[in-house]
Amino acid sequence: MTPRRLRYGLVAVALLTGCSSGTEPEPTDADEARTIDIRIAKGAVSPTNTRTEAQVGQPIVLWVDSDTTDELHVHSAPAHTFPVAATAGQEFGFTVTVPGQVEIELHHLGRTVTTLLVRR
Repeated sequence: MTPRRLRYGLVAVALLTGCSSGTEPEPTDADEARTIDIRIAKGAVSPTNTRTEAQVGQPIVLWVDSDTTDELHVHSAPAHTFPVAATAGQEFGFTVTVPGQVEIELHHLGRTVTTLLVRR
């Protein structure tokens, strides 16, 4: 497990245990964040042209390690744009409120990282 995933998991556990009253509903898949690890190195992008399933309202977290600057564009309604720096450990989060296909692309490199298949 990577340090950032461990950190995210520990935060989630702390939030869940700290807020638990015994009367709250069980979490659903839509409550759990969908994480996508993105690596940009020497002009290569990983992943490229993948499909990722998600649900309406589910938190989406993009973890980015990059050796160059770029912009991540999320083609949803509303759209999201995130500036990518030439550094490791960047985290960008958003949710999608409308079902359908949502492309996440790198603007300057002109590559689609993944297409979210967002369902109700």
